Amino acid sequence: MKVLLLHAWPLSERMWTSQITALRNQGFEPVAPHLYGRGHSIDDWAAELLREVYGPVVAVGASMGGYCALALARRAPERVLGLALVSSRADADSWDRRKEREMQIADLRDGRVPEDAEPDVLLEHLAKAQEAIRDRLDLTGVVASFGGPVLVCVGDQDELVSVDESRELASKALEGRLEVFEGAGHFPSLEQPVRFNEVLLEFLERWKS
Repeated sequence: MKVLLLHAWPLSERMWTSQITALRNQGFEPVAPHLYGRGHSIDDWAAELLREVYGPVVAVGASMGGYCALALARRAPERVLGLALVSSRADADSWDRRKEREMQIADLRDGRVPEDAEPDVLLEHLAKAQEAIRDRLDLTGVVASFGGPVLVCVGDQDELVSVDESRELASKALEGRLEVFEGAGHFPSLEQPVRFNEVLLEFLERWKS
């Protein structure tokens, strides 16, 4: 079974190193694409990934990657068997959040490197990714109508996505589950990789061949 690992902003696919090893050891086929430079919208990214990756997948998305996972489920629900949304949300940006992103985009184009950014990721690619995130669709309805299981993960110290928001997101799914990582911030897969891998592998158990 292919497990599509979709990375967060401003990180890269290297954030999934621990998960790739754990998944391979359990007989899964992890695929961790580089999301930057793929197009103007997250829907464009999803369309390109569906052309690149053959067959059914379980999509695991962290923050920005979660938006892409939902776009995949919207475009091809028959190919996405399950969703794991990590420190992510399904709704669109509020007006205030859009304005914050616009300031961030301006900073990036002025050469300011964000904290946690990968050293080899172009600032322009990060800026374009922020534009895609800013303009993404509200895909709450995708969560509500999705036929497979949905795992929602969040750190209780996350300053961007709250536990309450994540609980509400999980409750919208037909088969939703919330996992809270105590003491973790926005990147629980990096901050608590051992526990995160345990949770992810438990979620994936139904597809283990």
